[in-house]
Amino acid sequence: MKKLRQKTRRAAKAPRLRAPTRSKLQDKLTEPQDELTEVSRHQAAISEVLRAIASSPHDLQPILQTIFDSTVRLCRAEAGAFRLVEEAGLRLGAYKLSSAVLKEEYSLAMLLEHGSFLGRRIASKSPVHIPDIAEVEVNSAGEADHRVAAVKAGFRTVLFVPMLRNDELVGSFSIGRRRIEPFTENEIELVTDFAAQVAIALEITRRERQLRELQMELAHVNRVATIGHLTASITHEVNQPLAATRNNLTAALNFVDRTPPDLVEVREALACAVKDNDRASTVVGRIRALMQKAPERTDRVDINEALREVIELTQGEALKNGVSVKTKFAKDLPIITGDRVQLQQVVLNLILNALQAMGTVSEDARQMLIATSQTEMNDLCIGVQDTGPGLSPENLSRLFEPFYTTKPNGMGMGLAICRSIVEAHGGHLWATACEPHGALFQFTIPAD
Repeated sequence: MKKLRQKTRRAAKAPRLRAPTRSKLQDKLTEPQDELTEVSRHQAAISEVLRAIASSPHDLQPILQTIFDSTVRLCRAEAGAFRLVEEAGLRLGAYKLSSAVLKEEYSLAMLLEHGSFLGRRIASKSPVHIPDIAEVEVNSAGEADHRVAAVKAGFRTVLFVPMLRNDELVGSFSIGRRRIEPFTENEIELVTDFAAQVAIALEITRRERQLRELQMELAHVNRVATIGHLTASITHEVNQPLAATRNNLTAALNFVDRTPPDLVEVREALACAVKDNDRASTVVGRIRALMQKAPERTDRVDINEALREVIELTQGEALKNGVSVKTKFAKDLPIITGDRVQLQQVVLNLILNALQAMGTVSEDARQMLIATSQTEMNDLCIGVQDTGPGLSPENLSRLFEPFYTTKPNGMGMGLAICRSIVEAHGGHLWATACEPHGALFQFTIPAD
């Protein structure tokens, strides 16, 4: 009994084990959760960037803005900048400054020399993390100027990530903090991923630009070839007003020679001559516009008026082929925005294709209908219908493929170019076989 009491006393004196406090337990539980949240935020930001790239393949600015907004926010930085490597130096392409920096009216230099602080750091082609830029030694005046400017602006911790294409330096991606706080491995990895996305976006826009230039070149070649086919029609369209002008001027001279001169008739003949001359000038102007190798334009286009101009140019060709051309234009159509010449090129191609398609049918059956209308979605719809032999299922499925043609001397590029032009305007081009014969080509253009 005595031994039992001693054991009890010793047990009472023994120090008790303290249970972990609630805060420490919470910290241990929330650490994995915080990491998971951070990873999710990073993945969401990268997904947002990829969506921006997919939705704006022609415009780099929205992509860069999305990237810099995400970078500055997720890395708790005060500034981010993208610079493009050029022969003259590092040109500022886009940037993001926090409200605190903007209040101090701090501005980034538009062009930095290759020998600047940034230029020398990214020359290594590897990310450069500087915990405190004020403590870094510089080797040249250019480096010193850049570092001094950064320090004066209050920046201390910076990260420079070079952007490469086929191991060639094409740009830089930089972020900075106005406090000494090194970036974490996760943050450096995130910025490196973003820099890679910018490099991808640059490559996409470069290829898109090359593709557009190639399409413009092909479209120009196609227009020149088309005008060549229309030589007889153009000659007819120009000769008519020129001949009328000559006749009116001759009549005016005859009225002047009368005794007394018939000035009323002279004035009327001269007015007709001016009108005919203007008509010839208009025809030449339209041909010149179609032939000209000009950059894409954005015009306010009255589609009915644009179609009438094309129909006038093809009247001679239609007469030569014995084709009756009818129009059915909807009234009060909205004005559209686009390249007038390119849209006229599409219609010109479709009209000439229809004229050629009807070469194998009897002359009394050669009819063409050119119509405009507005769809339920408020898009403008333009249609060219012929009474030719029609389209076989095989031709219909391959009609818009590049280099596919049913003509003996065709290049197979006309309809492919037409579709690319229409799609560049946000529309759609398609073909339908008509019953009992003939074909209908239609395309839509979004209204403003």
